Amino acid sequence: MKSNFVSNKIKNIKLENNDYTIQIPIKEQYTKSLEKSSVVLKSRDKQEAIDLNFNYLNSTECYRIYKVTIPFNTLKNKLFKKNIWDMYIVQENSEIEAKHIRIKSDCYNIHFLSTTVPTQEKMFYPYVTNQGGLSFKVNDYAMISEVESVKISKKNIIFYGYFNFPPFYRNNQYKVNKVTLWVVDSLTNKETEVPIELFQRGDLLPDQHLDENIMFGFKGKLNLKSYLTDNKRLRFFLKVCFKKADGLLEEYESRIKLTCFSYEKLSSIIFNKYKKYKIYVRQSKKSKAFTVQILHFNLKKVIIEKVRYKWLKVRRGNKLKKLYKVAFKILGKLPVRKNLIVFESFLGKQYSDSPRAIYEYMLENNLNDRMYWSFDRRHINYFKDREIRAVRRFSIKWLFLMARANYWISNSRLPLWLPKPSHTIYVQTWHGTPLKKLAADMEQVQMPGTNTKKYKKNFLKEASKWDYLVSPNNYSTQIFKRAFGFKGTMIESGYPRNDVLVKSNNKENITEIKKKIKIPTHKKVILYAPTWRDNQFYEKGKYKFNLKMDIDKLRKELQNDYIIILRLHYLVAENLDLRGYEGFIYDLSKYEDIRELYLVSDILITDYSSVFFDYANLKRPMIFYVYDIEDYRDNLRGFYFDFEKKAPGPLVKSTDGILEEINKINKVGFVPSANFREFYKKFCYLEDGKATERVVKNFFY
Repeated sequence: MKSNFVSNKIKNIKLENNDYTIQIPIKEQYTKSLEKSSVVLKSRDKQEAIDLNFNYLNSTECYRIYKVTIPFNTLKNKLFKKNIWDMYIVQENSEIEAKHIRIKSDCYNIHFLSTTVPTQEKMFYPYVTNQGGLSFKVNDYAMISEVESVKISKKNIIFYGYFNFPPFYRNNQYKVNKVTLWVVDSLTNKETEVPIELFQRGDLLPDQHLDENIMFGFKGKLNLKSYLTDNKRLRFFLKVCFKKADGLLEEYESRIKLTCFSYEKLSSIIFNKYKKYKIYVRQSKKSKAFTVQILHFNLKKVIIEKVRYKWLKVRRGNKLKKLYKVAFKILGKLPVRKNLIVFESFLGKQYSDSPRAIYEYMLENNLNDRMYWSFDRRHINYFKDREIRAVRRFSIKWLFLMARANYWISNSRLPLWLPKPSHTIYVQTWHGTPLKKLAADMEQVQMPGTNTKKYKKNFLKEASKWDYLVSPNNYSTQIFKRAFGFKGTMIESGYPRNDVLVKSNNKENITEIKKKIKIPTHKKVILYAPTWRDNQFYEKGKYKFNLKMDIDKLRKELQNDYIIILRLHYLVAENLDLRGYEGFIYDLSKYEDIRELYLVSDILITDYSSVFFDYANLKRPMIFYVYDIEDYRDNLRGFYFDFEKKAPGPLVKSTDGILEEINKINKVGFVPSANFREFYKKFCYLEDGKATERVVKNFFY
């Protein structure tokens, strides 16, 4: 498996007799620093490290080639202690901490170099991370199927790909019995078998002596004629039936992924009975799966979409951003408009949170009549029917208002390129008590579009603009000062957004809210409000989320007495398909203010989201569904306190665990534990319904 010649990016990787040999080219000028260096495999949780043989091999051009060996048979017991191993060059230095340099790779189909342990039905294989790092994984037997080449010809789609299941070609453990290709129609869920041809793919394992009967390349041909209906998606699956060593037959199914890089250009127009259809080949957002989309072709719509797309590129481009920045600096020299306040919540996506509480307090007390709300154009529905002054983010009017405003009040970061005029007072309310590590305290950042150094630098630059920062308690004050590098005025007041939890926590108000959001008034409510995962994303600012619960089991056990409200984090871009669960699950992720959802809920289920700090003010039961706690704690963020020992409610990892805790609550009600009482005393002592008043008195007077 060969790669391009780039420093610290592997030249090739081979697997012979279960030994991995890797060649790493390093530029000549950097090799002197390698004298006291080593290559290590480091477990993803950073608790284990394995030193590897690291030897000079030869030189070419301006590179020196080094050889690294991973003897799998020798290291197997160590490797199987952890699931994921990342490869680094470690440069020792007596004066400062050792420097870890990530080894990179762009090798083709690297996962084919798998070795297996038949007695445990486990496999060990290399792969390339989203950031291009070389890593190795220990996993149960799993099949991978991918399409590399797609052609649309007349009324057919022809595609070529391969499947990979190591037991087929390692130690002759399993024998392929039958391979079938299936397409699933999204509108009818009907499965149809597609003709398939199998052939050898020696190019995928060029250095292996394979049985000539092993064929894991495939060609599929789909006739589109019977699928021509508007707004249809076709999904593709490979099913492999195989014979095990004991003679028994088993079947594996794998959804086919799309790996070719030109898929965006794969589209065609097909005529059928005087109608035109546009056929698109796509990668699905969630899993990069091979998908075919069929739509009616409308030339007018196509032109409008192209114009819209080009304008979007201009609007989001660097040239327009620079122009805005220059314009803003000029406008910022205009005289301040005294007492003009611009509010914003969650990047203009909501009318909610502490900025809303401050706005409504000032309105009710006639403190100011020069207040505007900044909103994102895609979320205008939150603002258009309200009697508030709303201004579209990045519009000309917005530029003038922001540049001349006396105050900015926001609960999340404003655009980094936006210079703060000297006459503007920036009040940052933030949006939660921190459990997860923040900003400068984060060891590693795995979000898209940035890296750890850049993320911290940008965050601290933004925080340097804040004049006031609202803190809900002393615990948060200490963390905010350090993590944000904050040197302005801290308002330790409690959160304004939580005042309503004290003032409106009564039966009449709760019933009214239930009627407003159209949920049954006679049933109890479970609020499920999970957070986002830094490393699971579609693109910058859009994160994935999978509902890892057995909804059928929950409905069967709970539907007579409970409903579930689902509230995803504002950064999650998922549109979950909850068809069939109407009347039991209500997706209120886009509901304008979570405070009302707290009030109507009898039980909160969450994970690592800061919502539980707010919900604790209601003194109601909380369940922590933490199916991935080891990965989240060790690999993503890390926690500020011992969450597993100090959480103000039980931690569970399965649907059965959730049901068990709900049954306990049904039997004995909510009995505050010692953990809960300690938690409430530490984090909720300022939440008395007067936090907004304290905040406003600090900055406005």
